[in-house]
Amino acid sequence: MNGADVTTEWARIQRVILPPDDQTDTIPLYVDAGPASGIRLRENDELARSPKLPEDKLQMFSSGGGEAHFEDILSRHSMRVRSGEQLSFGTYFNAFPASYWRRWTSVRDIRLVIRTTGTGAVTVYKSNARGSVQRVDGRHVDGETTSVFELTLKPFGDGGWYWFDLSASSTDLVLESAQWETQERVGGRGEVTLEITTMNKPDFCLNNARILSENLDVLTDVKEILIVDQGTQKVEDQDGFAEVRDALGGKLRVINQANLGGSGGFARGMYEAVENGSDYVLLLDDDIVVEPESIVRLLTFADYCRKPTIIGGHMFDLYSRSVLHTFGEVVDPYRFVPAQPHADMELRHDFSVANLRQTAWLHRRVDVDYNGWWMCLVPTKVIKEIGLSLPLFIKWDDAEYGLRAREAGFATVSLPGAAVWHVSWADKDDMVGWQSYFHERNRLITTLIHSPYPKGGRVLRESVQADVKHLVSMQYFTEHGRIEAMKDLLKGPGDLHEVLATRLPEINALKSQYTDAQLKDDVDDFPAPKLGRGPMGGAPIGMPRKKDLVPWGIKTVARQLVKAPAPESAERPQGFLAHRDNRWFRLAHYDSVVVSNAEGTGASWYRRDPQKLKSMLSEASRLHLRLFREWDKLAEQYRAAVPDITSMAAWKKTFDADARDGR
Repeated sequence: MNGADVTTEWARIQRVILPPDDQTDTIPLYVDAGPASGIRLRENDELARSPKLPEDKLQMFSSGGGEAHFEDILSRHSMRVRSGEQLSFGTYFNAFPASYWRRWTSVRDIRLVIRTTGTGAVTVYKSNARGSVQRVDGRHVDGETTSVFELTLKPFGDGGWYWFDLSASSTDLVLESAQWETQERVGGRGEVTLEITTMNKPDFCLNNARILSENLDVLTDVKEILIVDQGTQKVEDQDGFAEVRDALGGKLRVINQANLGGSGGFARGMYEAVENGSDYVLLLDDDIVVEPESIVRLLTFADYCRKPTIIGGHMFDLYSRSVLHTFGEVVDPYRFVPAQPHADMELRHDFSVANLRQTAWLHRRVDVDYNGWWMCLVPTKVIKEIGLSLPLFIKWDDAEYGLRAREAGFATVSLPGAAVWHVSWADKDDMVGWQSYFHERNRLITTLIHSPYPKGGRVLRESVQADVKHLVSMQYFTEHGRIEAMKDLLKGPGDLHEVLATRLPEINALKSQYTDAQLKDDVDDFPAPKLGRGPMGGAPIGMPRKKDLVPWGIKTVARQLVKAPAPESAERPQGFLAHRDNRWFRLAHYDSVVVSNAEGTGASWYRRDPQKLKSMLSEASRLHLRLFREWDKLAEQYRAAVPDITSMAAWKKTFDADARDGR
């Protein structure tokens, strides 16, 4: 209907947004040019259920169209469609994720309200779980028009979205605003504490605080913005901090505490949210750029959920902003490997290459085990029932919390249309170096607490395999950290809080013992390699076939134990390896090699040492054998300790001790 009276009994649950002036590279996430495009399934539409190459599962159809004109964006909510052109809002940030609202809330009927000026047409579409595009309704508009479309969520049990397209005819057509509404009532609007944990990234923190200060309309239900600063480069010392603080109208508070890691910072946010009476805490990482509308969407969705639910946002690549790094994560209960994508998901999807309507798997609802704490909203009701984060410092705290919440009956939802831009894992390698201690210890702790399989399934076997890979790769500092992790694990959960602020400096103090931990800025800081063709006569070195892995490992370890390194390898490396070539099956053939790091900021000199290999392999084997024997007893200890070590009282004691020590 045109010119409809929009009454106050309808509540807005999502509105159309457009990118800010400084983010031209994110346009594909907000609006697409050209007519509706999508997929035409082949006869066996089950092929669209799991990620495969597009040519293997479907045919694309589209009538083309160019790119949306950035200069036609009039505001965060308004855009011009040029005469004779068409724009689609079937995009990540502007399509309505109908299946998620259908699954997790009581909302069953919604309406779309679109205000336009000019002449043209409005067309509403939907998709199903297989990704096929279906026209729902459409109408001609002329002059100042309000178009209202009443829609149902009932058919969206397994997946699907709603969206609309605009077409301009003889004159330009201007979208003044558009929003999705419902008449479903909620008990009240919840208040949220927005918390950012940071460690020496004050520029990121201040930038996000500034973004929030420029979008005050999204802060209506934000009780407090809390920055937990654990670094030596303080946010409060940054130029412009006072200006941003004042612009936020008294909502910003900074807590300075020792470096208790991500879990210590996020636990502080949880603690303060409970203490100040918030209904939710929204956890944010520091090295992100936030889409501020996501705050409203997470909070609104949480208010409408039928019972307390953890709601997370997605992660886009900060340095390639149209790339969605992950759409939903699960934990393999047999392997407990970190950051696993859901089986129906593809990592690093680029919306500038294939839009939402062309990508079948994005239309299937994805149910997750947990959401990364780059952006995650947790109801304080959940915190009061299951506790705060485990004191793990970093790694596995978010996954463990999601698993613990699920066991207590609280689901986690990764909500499309809510996201941040975050430094992607492609630019990191946190399995090597000081972080290996936390990866090993915390993976095993999480497995002990949550694994449904005897002895943790495949976890111990894969842990042994990882030890061998690191050792034959001459990564002795990394392996030392892993050995310390198993020793600490075997002590039981009693001192997890006590070592929270001290274990990292103790691990870092070991670096001086290992050349593979000594990072230098430039490869010219190392001796030049001796002239030669390197291992294997310079031939490409590939990964052994799966059936050959065990004999390959035995042979390689035996060779490295028995054969002494070439005498000159202690004085000069045999070559340089770029980080992308830093693979265990290549490193195992070197006696001495310089390897660059993932960030591209430096390189380290790896040198083979048979004595270190022998002693570390022996120690790791002994610890794994003991862990296997004591697994059931340890699992019982850790499970029994969770309520205490995640309690408000336990964390308060840690925070108070930190304040008394003046760290």
